[in-house]
Amino acid sequence: MRNDKIYPEILSMVLISQVSEVLKEELRLSPEHTSCAVLTATIDDFVFLALDEATKKADVDVTYTGSFYGGNANSSSKLQGEGIGIFAGKTVSSVQAAMDAINEFYDSKQVYAVSCNDDDSIAYLTYTAASVGTYFSSTMGIPPGCAMAYLVGPPIESIFGADAADKASNARMVKFYTPPTETNCSGAIFTGSQSECVICCEAFGAAVQEIADHPIYGR
Repeated sequence: MRNDKIYPEILSMVLISQVSEVLKEELRLSPEHTSCAVLTATIDDFVFLALDEATKKADVDVTYTGSFYGGNANSSSKLQGEGIGIFAGKTVSSVQAAMDAINEFYDSKQVYAVSCNDDDSIAYLTYTAASVGTYFSSTMGIPPGCAMAYLVGPPIESIFGADAADKASNARMVKFYTPPTETNCSGAIFTGSQSECVICCEAFGAAVQEIADHPIYGR
Protein backbone atom coordinates (compact mmCIF):
# COMPACT_ATOMS: atom_id res chain seq x y z
CA MET A 1 0.00 0.00 0.00
CA ARG A 2 1.03 3.59 -0.56
CA ASN A 3 3.43 4.89 2.14
CA ASP A 4 3.97 1.40 3.53
CA LYS A 5 7.47 0.71 4.82
CA ILE A 6 9.15 -2.28 3.20
CA TYR A 7 11.82 -3.61 5.54
CA PRO A 8 14.81 -5.73 4.50
CA GLU A 9 15.33 -9.24 5.80
CA ILE A 10 18.72 -10.71 6.58
CA LEU A 11 18.77 -14.08 4.82
CA SER A 12 22.20 -15.27 5.89
CA MET A 13 25.22 -14.13 7.88
CA VAL A 14 27.89 -16.81 8.04
CA LEU A 15 31.21 -16.72 9.90
CA ILE A 16 34.38 -18.36 8.61
CA SER A 17 36.62 -18.26 11.65
CA GLN A 18 39.78 -19.36 9.85
CA VAL A 19 39.80 -18.70 6.12
CA SER A 20 41.79 -21.20 4.08
CA GLU A 21 44.77 -19.78 2.23
CA VAL A 22 43.31 -20.77 -1.13
CA LEU A 23 39.98 -19.10 -0.44
CA LYS A 24 41.72 -16.06 1.01
CA GLU A 25 43.48 -15.62 -2.31
CA GLU A 26 40.31 -16.17 -4.31
CA LEU A 27 38.42 -13.63 -2.19
CA ARG A 28 41.37 -11.24 -2.46
CA LEU A 29 41.68 -10.85 1.29
CA SER A 30 44.73 -9.15 2.72
CA PRO A 31 47.43 -11.33 4.31
CA GLU A 32 46.52 -10.05 7.79
CA HIS A 33 42.90 -11.15 7.42
CA THR A 34 42.32 -14.44 9.18
CA SER A 35 38.53 -14.47 9.52
CA CYS A 36 35.63 -13.29 7.39
CA ALA A 37 31.85 -13.34 7.20
CA VAL A 38 29.32 -13.33 4.37
CA LEU A 39 26.03 -11.41 4.50
CA THR A 40 22.99 -11.58 2.22
CA ALA A 41 19.67 -9.74 2.48
CA THR A 42 16.49 -9.08 0.54
CA ILE A 43 17.47 -5.44 -0.10
CA ASP A 44 21.00 -4.86 -1.36
CA ASP A 45 21.08 -1.29 -0.04
CA PHE A 46 20.72 -2.61 3.48
CA VAL A 47 23.78 -4.80 2.93
CA PHE A 48 25.91 -1.83 1.87
CA LEU A 49 24.66 0.45 4.66
CA ALA A 50 25.00 -2.26 7.31
CA LEU A 51 28.55 -3.09 6.26
CA ASP A 52 29.56 0.55 6.49
CA GLU A 53 27.96 0.73 9.93
CA ALA A 54 29.94 -2.35 10.97
CA THR A 55 33.23 -0.66 10.05
CA LYS A 56 32.42 2.04 12.58
CA LYS A 57 31.89 -0.47 15.37
CA ALA A 58 34.56 -3.09 14.68
CA ASP A 59 38.04 -3.42 13.22
CA VAL A 60 37.01 -5.01 9.93
CA ASP A 61 37.37 -4.29 6.24
CA VAL A 62 34.65 -4.65 3.63
CA THR A 63 36.34 -6.78 0.98
CA TYR A 64 33.49 -7.43 -1.45
CA THR A 65 29.95 -6.23 -2.20
CA GLY A 66 27.61 -7.04 -5.05
CA SER A 67 24.01 -6.99 -6.20
CA PHE A 68 22.29 -9.96 -7.78
CA TYR A 69 20.81 -9.43 -11.22
CA GLY A 70 17.12 -8.67 -11.32
CA GLY A 71 16.79 -8.08 -7.59
CA ASN A 72 15.30 -10.13 -4.79
CA ALA A 73 12.19 -11.11 -6.74
CA ASN A 74 14.36 -13.00 -9.22
CA SER A 75 16.74 -14.69 -6.77
CA SER A 76 17.57 -18.26 -7.69
CA SER A 77 17.86 -19.64 -4.16
CA LYS A 78 16.30 -19.13 -0.75
CA LEU A 79 19.28 -17.41 0.89
CA GLN A 80 20.52 -15.41 -2.10
CA GLY A 81 18.40 -12.30 -1.80
CA GLU A 82 19.34 -9.11 -3.60
CA GLY A 83 22.76 -8.22 -2.23
CA ILE A 84 25.88 -9.87 -0.84
CA GLY A 85 28.78 -8.54 1.19
CA ILE A 86 31.99 -10.00 2.59
CA PHE A 87 33.91 -8.44 5.46
CA ALA A 88 37.14 -9.60 7.03
CA GLY A 89 39.27 -8.96 10.09
CA LYS A 90 42.54 -9.86 11.75
CA THR A 91 40.77 -11.80 14.50
CA VAL A 92 37.62 -13.84 14.91
CA SER A 93 36.45 -11.50 17.66
CA SER A 94 36.64 -8.45 15.40
CA VAL A 95 34.49 -10.15 12.76
CA GLN A 96 32.03 -11.29 15.42
CA ALA A 97 31.84 -7.72 16.72
CA ALA A 98 30.98 -6.57 13.20
CA MET A 99 28.28 -9.23 12.96
CA ASP A 100 26.82 -8.03 16.24
CA ALA A 101 26.84 -4.46 14.91
CA ILE A 102 24.98 -5.56 11.78
CA ASN A 103 22.35 -7.36 13.86
CA GLU A 104 21.93 -4.26 16.01
CA PHE A 105 21.59 -2.06 12.92
CA TYR A 106 19.05 -4.48 11.45
CA ASP A 107 16.99 -4.53 14.66
CA SER A 108 16.91 -0.71 14.72
CA LYS A 109 14.77 -0.77 11.54
CA GLN A 110 16.39 2.42 10.29
CA VAL A 111 16.62 1.17 6.71
CA TYR A 112 13.47 0.55 4.69
CA ALA A 113 11.91 1.25 1.31
CA VAL A 114 8.73 3.30 0.98
CA SER A 115 5.91 2.24 -1.34
CA CYS A 116 4.50 4.84 -3.71
CA ASN A 117 1.38 2.98 -4.81
CA ASP A 118 -1.16 0.40 -3.76
CA ASP A 119 0.57 -2.65 -5.22
CA ASP A 120 4.09 -1.67 -4.06
CA SER A 121 5.33 -1.78 -7.67
CA ILE A 122 7.06 1.60 -7.23
CA ALA A 123 9.20 2.16 -4.15
CA TYR A 124 12.24 4.16 -3.10
CA LEU A 125 14.78 4.01 -0.30
CA THR A 126 16.50 6.95 1.35
CA TYR A 127 18.84 7.01 4.33
CA THR A 128 20.89 9.70 6.03
CA ALA A 129 24.06 8.50 7.70
CA ALA A 130 25.27 10.98 10.31
CA SER A 131 28.81 9.83 9.58
CA VAL A 132 30.28 7.31 7.16
CA GLY A 133 32.60 4.46 7.99
CA THR A 134 35.57 3.19 6.05
CA TYR A 135 33.50 1.42 3.38
CA PHE A 136 31.72 4.48 1.99
CA SER A 137 34.75 6.63 2.69
CA SER A 138 36.91 4.47 0.43
CA THR A 139 34.34 3.74 -2.28
CA MET A 140 32.72 7.17 -2.49
CA GLY A 141 35.61 9.42 -1.50
CA ILE A 142 33.69 10.85 1.44
CA PRO A 143 35.95 11.87 4.35
CA PRO A 144 35.43 9.64 7.41
CA GLY A 145 32.91 11.10 9.82
CA CYS A 146 31.07 13.18 7.21
CA ALA A 147 27.34 12.79 6.64
CA MET A 148 25.90 11.01 3.62
CA ALA A 149 22.53 10.85 1.87
CA TYR A 150 21.83 7.50 0.22
CA LEU A 151 19.09 7.63 -2.42
CA VAL A 152 17.80 4.79 -4.60
CA GLY A 153 14.68 3.99 -6.57
CA PRO A 154 13.36 2.91 -9.97
CA PRO A 155 15.28 4.24 -13.01
CA ILE A 156 13.04 7.01 -14.35
CA GLU A 157 11.88 8.19 -10.94
CA SER A 158 15.45 8.29 -9.60
CA ILE A 159 16.75 10.48 -12.41
CA PHE A 160 14.01 13.00 -11.64
CA GLY A 161 14.59 12.54 -7.91
CA ALA A 162 18.35 13.02 -8.05
CA ASP A 163 17.86 16.28 -9.90
CA ALA A 164 15.35 17.44 -7.28
CA ALA A 165 17.69 16.49 -4.44
CA ASP A 166 20.59 18.34 -6.02
CA LYS A 167 18.50 21.50 -6.43
CA ALA A 168 16.96 21.34 -2.97
CA SER A 169 20.12 21.26 -0.87
CA ASN A 170 23.72 22.42 -0.67
CA ALA A 171 24.94 18.85 -0.35
CA ARG A 172 27.31 17.61 -3.06
CA MET A 173 26.51 14.67 -5.32
CA VAL A 174 29.47 12.30 -5.29
CA LYS A 175 27.92 9.41 -7.20
CA PHE A 176 25.07 8.91 -9.63
CA TYR A 177 24.05 5.38 -10.55
CA THR A 178 23.13 5.54 -14.22
CA PRO A 179 20.37 3.03 -14.96
CA PRO A 180 20.18 0.18 -15.24
CA THR A 181 22.07 -1.19 -12.28
CA GLU A 182 22.22 -4.94 -11.62
CA THR A 183 18.85 -4.65 -9.88
CA ASN A 184 17.42 -2.35 -12.59
CA CYS A 185 17.43 0.68 -10.32
CA SER A 186 19.14 4.06 -10.17
CA GLY A 187 20.10 6.48 -7.44
CA ALA A 188 22.64 8.89 -6.05
CA ILE A 189 24.97 9.52 -3.12
CA PHE A 190 25.33 13.00 -1.61
CA THR A 191 27.55 14.35 1.13
CA GLY A 192 27.31 17.51 3.19
CA SER A 193 25.99 18.51 6.58
CA GLN A 194 23.57 16.10 8.17
CA SER A 195 20.70 18.57 7.80
CA GLU A 196 21.46 19.06 4.10
CA CYS A 197 21.54 15.31 3.62
CA VAL A 198 18.12 15.01 5.25
CA ILE A 199 16.83 17.63 2.78
CA CYS A 200 18.23 15.53 -0.07
CA CYS A 201 16.35 12.49 1.15
CA GLU A 202 13.09 14.38 1.54
CA ALA A 203 13.34 16.00 -1.89
CA PHE A 204 14.19 12.70 -3.56
CA GLY A 205 11.27 10.91 -1.94
CA ALA A 206 8.80 13.64 -2.88
CA ALA A 207 10.06 13.64 -6.47
CA VAL A 208 9.74 9.86 -6.83
CA GLN A 209 6.21 10.06 -5.47
CA GLU A 210 5.40 12.84 -7.93
CA ILE A 211 6.43 10.71 -10.90
CA ALA A 212 4.61 7.68 -9.48
CA ASP A 213 1.44 9.80 -9.36
CA HIS A 214 1.93 11.49 -12.74
CA PRO A 215 4.23 9.38 -14.95
CA ILE A 216 3.27 10.89 -18.33
CA TYR A 217 3.80 14.58 -19.07
CA GLY A 218 0.57 16.44 -19.78
CA ARG A 219 -1.64 13.55 -18.72
